[in-house]
Amino acid sequence: MTQCNRDTRVDRVHTGTWQRFATLAAALLLSACANTGGRVNADPLEPFNRTMYAIHEPLDENVVKPIAQAYLDYTPRPVRTAVHNFFGNIEDFFSGVNGLLQGKLDKAGHDFGRVMVNSGFGLLGLIDIASDADIPRGGEDFGQTFGHWGIAQGPYLFIPLLGPSSFRDGTGLAIRVAASPIYYIPAWEVRTALEILGPVDLRASLIGTTSFIEQAALDRYTFIRRSYLQRRQYEVYDGQPPPEAKDD
Repeated sequence: MTQCNRDTRVDRVHTGTWQRFATLAAALLLSACANTGGRVNADPLEPFNRTMYAIHEPLDENVVKPIAQAYLDYTPRPVRTAVHNFFGNIEDFFSGVNGLLQGKLDKAGHDFGRVMVNSGFGLLGLIDIASDADIPRGGEDFGQTFGHWGIAQGPYLFIPLLGPSSFRDGTGLAIRVAASPIYYIPAWEVRTALEILGPVDLRASLIGTTSFIEQAALDRYTFIRRSYLQRRQYEVYDGQPPPEAKDD
């Protein structure tokens, strides 16, 4: 019976892996079809995106946000800090990879340095010693790498529960998800807990941002879209986007 259960879990892991790579392949295909070589100023999928946003808002407001708020209210700050640092350490590794892919050796060196310091002396990243040592975080991702390579942003895309994206950034996100070390943890209990905890920690960190949007924006959808596209252009060009690359 034990062997049977173990085989079932292994099959489940393999099935999940193939599903993630199928999602990745679909995203790559969509991105390739969307890449016309030009910059996207408009929102050609706006009716679809607004529908997705209308689905997202009540789900976030009535389910996800209360969970994140409860996490903030009832989880001790040291525990929340350790959780945030742990996931940040994983992101630093992928930032280092993308720094290498973009030829940004200084950023890659800093990111890998952060991972080595925090993993070796910070209890697998639970303590952010690198920030205390003033080692900067690169903040690079696969979407930025594709942009650095000259791949067009593609149409804006709003994904319920995930938020604003684009065909280029969505493809980058699919690669990031498929490559996540969390999905290859053999103990399913630990893996599932981390899969839940990561998004909750991320949503909790955005509580203040969403409150600002609710107060400042008459049309939240348009505000989020413009802010997202401008920020991504800013990040791709390391804070110096050419005039023709700015969103209208």
